[in-house]
Amino acid sequence: MALIAILAGDGIGPEVTAEARRVLGALDLGFSFEEGLVGGSAYHATGHPLPPETLALAKRADAILFGAVGDPSCDALERSLRPEQAILGLRKELSLFANLRPAKLFPGLEDASALRPEVASAIDLLILRELNGDVYFGEKGMRTTATGLREGYDIMSYNEAEVRRIAVAGFEAARRRRGKLCSVDKANVLETSQLWRDVVIETAAQYPDIALTHMYVDNAAMQLVRNPGQFDVIVTGNLFGDILSDQASMCVGSIGMLASASIRSAGSGMSSEWRSIIATERIIAHGFALPEPADRIEAAVSAAIGKGVRTADLGGTHSTREMGDAVLAALV
Repeated sequence: MALIAILAGDGIGPEVTAEARRVLGALDLGFSFEEGLVGGSAYHATGHPLPPETLALAKRADAILFGAVGDPSCDALERSLRPEQAILGLRKELSLFANLRPAKLFPGLEDASALRPEVASAIDLLILRELNGDVYFGEKGMRTTATGLREGYDIMSYNEAEVRRIAVAGFEAARRRRGKLCSVDKANVLETSQLWRDVVIETAAQYPDIALTHMYVDNAAMQLVRNPGQFDVIVTGNLFGDILSDQASMCVGSIGMLASASIRSAGSGMSSEWRSIIATERIIAHGFALPEPADRIEAAVSAAIGKGVRTADLGGTHSTREMGDAVLAALV
């Protein structure tokens, strides 16, 4: 029996993961569930956002359903104790090197996007973001310059093995979709990005069936607004991927619409009610390689939207529970 760890976290996290758990249970796939504290709630209870017990649970689990972390009362804590450090800790300890975040506009939600309906309706893309490198994990600190000024620094770096690993994930994802991969970097000014581009080009020799293009990150940001339908799979680094994936969420109407799965191999995943319900599809499709039940979840979400069910983030009045009820009713 596969074990799914439920790390609900803070804020709306417990509410949305509860609905996602209902959907997973309704699929009758034999999953077992175990809950753990994470984020601000974990800090208040144990003094750390990622307690040893939670990390041990995460390592035992076959997949993790992750809610949300963040607590304004923790903003003044030293950085290592803030709720968001739980996410970075899980990525590092579990070697979750790739984040898969699909952006797709469900029919009926065209008015939720700030883009013109004909532009927004064409969105169906996947962003692969590298998770273990870049400025988030590089050397960082505060220092004083020779003239006495305070200076902060964060070092961006990637080695070729790190780039090749995420590049392979990108090519494989494109092979499962429409065969197009766009690698996003800033090779015109960053040495890190030049290495990134060189290694992606080298890796492309193994995938002659995939159409590879390159795009600078500033242009990619513009193209996501101008013509998002041109993209199939985007592969990029940690910093650029963080920004572009959030931008893509607003192109389809709300950050709550974009689920994600963070993986270390084809057989293990971690996902972060719309988003948590859709995240169950990511767990099943990528974590357990079960496309049929994953498709059922996506179809049920689409059906609920088609019936006019909208949570507050999409301008509606339905509660999270009502959203879960609508998805369960459509799950066939």
